[in-house]
Amino acid sequence: MRHPTLLDRKQAAVLVVDVQEKLLPLIPQTASLILNIRFMLEVARLVQLPVQATEQYPKGLGPTTGELVPLLPPRKEKLDFSCCGVPEVVAQFRDAQRRQIVVVGIETHVCVLQTVLDLLAHGFQVHVPVDAVAARFELDHRVALERMRTAGAILSSVESVGFELLQRAGTAEFKEFSRLVQERAHALSVC
Repeated sequence: MRHPTLLDRKQAAVLVVDVQEKLLPLIPQTASLILNIRFMLEVARLVQLPVQATEQYPKGLGPTTGELVPLLPPRKEKLDFSCCGVPEVVAQFRDAQRRQIVVVGIETHVCVLQTVLDLLAHGFQVHVPVDAVAARFELDHRVALERMRTAGAILSSVESVGFELLQRAGTAEFKEFSRLVQERAHALSVC
């Protein structure tokens, strides 16, 4: 028996929130944020998780950063801050029978927070790797994470999420995951 808050690849999916060109220059530690989101997407691909992504008012904020586009499906445009304002987001997770949603992106205190709270209201178990979300200001980031945690979201890290999804060592899949972990660690050491 496993704890009900551990991620299960048959139940999990990833949602990438608004990682857009014009927002990124305002975010501290952008390089590590992009590395961590990219790592999360590579893990999702490895364990075959469904992925969705959004863009907040792309006419004004630009497209998703080109570093992530090859790992993403077409992005859904939105004006609501919450991704749940796009009905297909919730519908696609439900249709795929995914009850655990890993949310990454920006900004922690606006679109990420409102999305997490709305996903919780829709009955999903929401996981937020804190190293894959960011905001312009540290106070906004910290307060939003605390609010999500208090509301019932599960806070972790991208590496922790990956290990939960893999669940065991000694497989070809785990060997590939280990390579991703090592590449990420090296890349973070030079950021």
